[in-house]
Amino acid sequence: MIKVEGLTKRYARTTAVDNISFEVQKGQIVGFLGPNGAGKTTTMRCLTCFMPPSSGSASVAGFDVLEHPMEVKKRIGYLPETPPLYPDMEVSEYLTFVGRLKGLSGNELTRRVGEVSERCAVADVSKKLIGKLSKGYRQRVGLAQAIIHNPDVLILDEPTSGLDPKQINETRDLIRGLAGDHTIILSTHILPEVEQICERVIIIAKGKVVATDTVHNLTNRLRGVEAVAVEVEPRSGALDAGAVQSRLEQVSGVSRVILKDSRDGRHLFEAESLQGKTIRGDLARSVVESGWNLYELRPVALSLEEVFLSLTSTDTAEPSGAVAE
Repeated sequence: MIKVEGLTKRYARTTAVDNISFEVQKGQIVGFLGPNGAGKTTTMRCLTCFMPPSSGSASVAGFDVLEHPMEVKKRIGYLPETPPLYPDMEVSEYLTFVGRLKGLSGNELTRRVGEVSERCAVADVSKKLIGKLSKGYRQRVGLAQAIIHNPDVLILDEPTSGLDPKQINETRDLIRGLAGDHTIILSTHILPEVEQICERVIIIAKGKVVATDTVHNLTNRLRGVEAVAVEVEPRSGALDAGAVQSRLEQVSGVSRVILKDSRDGRHLFEAESLQGKTIRGDLARSVVESGWNLYELRPVALSLEEVFLSLTSTDTAEPSGAVAE
């Protein structure tokens, strides 16, 4: 659906985007992440035909951004961080206006205004002035205008910025509901949001793509070893945490064991494997054979924040070894 190959954008002596390549498949939600000044906005401006790239190519739904910019624009819906709303217009009036700009008319326009109003949950305020709406409702109206023409691709820039927790959850649910019908690129600084919504992430730093993969694969690849949370409780009486730790450290393939918490008679440890070793089965067997209850056993992954900081730090942001498909 979106294909970028060797895309570069230069401003005088500054290279904002430097030879980046990535693909986004139809129906996916992809998080587009990077520090301020990394080149995210410039990339989005090239994809939306707001500005041409200096070199390389980009296509949306099979149309090149340089050769067929109008066809690309027809197939993109865009929600900037501050939605392009007119406060003195009613919601239905505004959506009708945007629909006409997008080439809709007659019964089709009326139908689409009704459909997006229902889907974005703004039908109940359709006759209210936009200027009188809450931030959450204005964000929904912004989403409605982005999908009024049923585009193939949605580009959302900080769609939950400034919303309260309830509005954030509602907006996230709405975005998840749009997947499948639309291919979505989500740019945000709220990393837990990406973990909850996105199937894949693209991380850019200093104008270069440093990673593109699922969150799960990135965390496993960066850690390089298996980390397992093991919670143990006694079958009767008390249980010495030191004895458990010593026993777990003797399991084949375990490099180290750290006590993380002790409460209600249970002890929580984090065990790390040697490079390339799988230890979950042996850990479980060791606990059971020692006569203890295995309360919990689960893999421990790096957080997306840890992944992001690792890949975008000044010393580690190198594109060649970090990109995965």
